[in-house]
Amino acid sequence: MATILIIYHSQSGNTRHMADAVVRGIESVDNVTAILKPAHLATLEDLLSCSGLAIGSPEYFGYMAGQVKDFFDRTYYPARKSKKIFKKPYVAFISAGNDGTGALVSIERIALGYPLKKVYEPVVAKGRITDDVLTRCEELGMTIAAGCDAGIY
Repeated sequence: MATILIIYHSQSGNTRHMADAVVRGIESVDNVTAILKPAHLATLEDLLSCSGLAIGSPEYFGYMAGQVKDFFDRTYYPARKSKKIFKKPYVAFISAGNDGTGALVSIERIALGYPLKKVYEPVVAKGRITDDVLTRCEELGMTIAAGCDAGIY
């Protein structure tokens, strides 16, 4: 059974709503389970044992949330050393009051360093979280889940 780890940070609740939609998309695929964790609680073992990763962050000051960056800081060297994450599939979702590009660029740059493999276009919500944004988050979850289940990533 494939597992997708969803890490996120949310103060206002926007990114959490997006994460919940990603979970719905993942769990709509048979034989795939979602593990939803706030970034500060996610561990190296969570990262090493998952089949794929979904990263959710608000944009703060043109950057990802500090808790998401902390997850990367805590796991980067041990994950690279383990060689269990080479080209592991990932997707990203961002909630932003501005344009979200700063947070997205920072996540994508770090993901290249691990290296992780981006498998779907990110969802960037500018402003309030709409039904369209949540639908796109569900599609994001379904896509990574179906690809991991089929073994194509």
